[in-house]
Amino acid sequence: MSKSLQLQFAVPSDSLESYLQAARNIPILSAEEERELALQLQEQGDLEAAQKLVLSHLRFVAHVARSYSGYGLALADLVQEGNIGLMKAVKRFDPSVGVRLISFAVYWIRAEIHEFILRNWRIVKVATTKAQRKLFFNLRSQKKQLGWFNDEEVSSVANELGVKRTEVLEMEKRLSGLDIGFDGPDDNDENVSPAPANYLEDTSHEPAQLIEQANWSENQETRLHNALKDLDERSRDILQQRWLTDNKSTLHQLADQYSVSAERIRQLENNAIKKLRNIIGEAA
Repeated sequence: MSKSLQLQFAVPSDSLESYLQAARNIPILSAEEERELALQLQEQGDLEAAQKLVLSHLRFVAHVARSYSGYGLALADLVQEGNIGLMKAVKRFDPSVGVRLISFAVYWIRAEIHEFILRNWRIVKVATTKAQRKLFFNLRSQKKQLGWFNDEEVSSVANELGVKRTEVLEMEKRLSGLDIGFDGPDDNDENVSPAPANYLEDTSHEPAQLIEQANWSENQETRLHNALKDLDERSRDILQQRWLTDNKSTLHQLADQYSVSAERIRQLENNAIKKLRNIIGEAA
């Protein structure tokens, strides 16, 4: 799908109702019309056919987007992201499978909206793993009452969604928390919690800290070099080629060099590392 075609489906935030009304006025394609257009796109790369497929399904995107209105994000943005998902679905749609485009596209529409919500709902990302994403979009609907889950409800949600109890509790805590501005308000209201900028200090660039870090790094490097000198020549060479050069050698390359097996090189490497640790530990 070309960028110029994508721009035709941008959603104007200042006249969203006009856009939605226009989308509702676009005729819905019959199954045969849809199949013919999809074949034209698939076989000939016909962008006009792709445009017709997208336009006829804009009303469905708006319907899906409305179901995510409870996250405090602008409906125009949700519709826009859903349209991107629709265009991706149109590009990948295979009419020979025998399903209608909307049945295939709804997963792409929701996926784009989900990604948008996760990126913009909070300053700090609240869901990264598959289980966390599942909980993010289902946890609130599982609550039967206000307040925190009780032990029985936690177990019920965990079983129903196929996640761990600890993950349910962690996501509930994340959803109930609020973002805090780093700078915070400028007033001196005693009822307002102090902003992190008032008590979090960055000491990493203080002269004393920099000198201490430099001395520590120099000391560690000196101890490493002295420890390497206590190793036999072969062990030292293996460690240098495996860990202390930009172009690291593989076990098989070293095995060919020393005419031994790769397993033997691995054993020599492990033994050398143990000796280094012991030498450095004694010198500490």
